[in-house]
Amino acid sequence: MKKAIFFDIDGTLINCVNDITDITPRVKKSIKALQDKGNYIFIATGRPYAFISKKLLEFGFDGFVLTNGAQVIVGNEVIYKQQINKDSIKKMVGNFEKFEMQYILQGDIYSYMKKQYKELYSYYDSFSISREYIKSEYNIDNVDVFKMEMLCRNKEAVEYCLSLQNEEFDCNHNISGNIFEIYSKKNTKASGIMRALAHLNITIENSYAFGDGKNDIEMLEVVGCGIAMGNASDEVKSHAKKITCEVDNDGVAVGIERYINLKL
Repeated sequence: MKKAIFFDIDGTLINCVNDITDITPRVKKSIKALQDKGNYIFIATGRPYAFISKKLLEFGFDGFVLTNGAQVIVGNEVIYKQQINKDSIKKMVGNFEKFEMQYILQGDIYSYMKKQYKELYSYYDSFSISREYIKSEYNIDNVDVFKMEMLCRNKEAVEYCLSLQNEEFDCNHNISGNIFEIYSKKNTKASGIMRALAHLNITIENSYAFGDGKNDIEMLEVVGCGIAMGNASDEVKSHAKKITCEVDNDGVAVGIERYINLKL
C-alpha cells in the first residue's frame, strides 16, 4: 500500500539558523528511498512558492502544500488554491502602511514587496531566500494573495496585527519575534494534506508528517502518524504520535528509519 509523507521545511528539513540550508545527505538518501519504493513525498510549508529554494524544487518532491494549505500541487497540477479576499487585502494593506509596517504579499508564483522595505529584505536574506521571484513593481488589483507577512516596528503595529484574528477578516496569525504571518482560517497544512491524500486516493492511516512549529500542530494531528522534531517545543511534541531527533542531527532520517521503514 502506497504511503504519503509530508515534510515541513524550516526546523525540519533545513535549519538556516545553523547554516543548514540544504537537505543533508543522510536525509536525502532516506527520503529518496521512500520514493523509490513507490511512496509519495511532499513538502508542507507556510512558505509561498517564491520562498522555495531551487535545490528543494529540483529535489523531486511529488507535490507541495504551500502557504499553510492555501495552495496544493500534486505533480505538475494545481489541485487547489484559494486566495484571500481582495477587499480585505486592500483594507489591511492600508493599515499596514498607516502603522509603518513593512509587508510582503505572497502569491502563487511570485511574491510582492516594495523595494524600500530593506529590513524585510534583509530578514529574508538571512534565510537564504532568493529574490528571483519577488517583484517590487506591482498593481495590488492584479495580484492574488494567499498569505502575508509583516514586520512590526512599533507597539501600535503589533496591536493591529493581533486584532486581525476576528470575524471581519477571518484570519489566523503566527508570530515569530516581530514578524507576523496572516493567512485564511479556511486553510491549514492539515486541510492541504487532506486534499492531497484524497487526490491520490491514499488513506489517512498511510500518511505521515514531520514538523517542528506551531503551524505544524494540525498536520501532526490529522495524519496517521505525526512525527515531531527533537527541536520542537513541548507543546508541538504533545500533538505528535512520535518524536525524532533534532534537525541538526538528521532527525528526519532517524524518524524514517524508526517509524516508517519498519512498516514498508
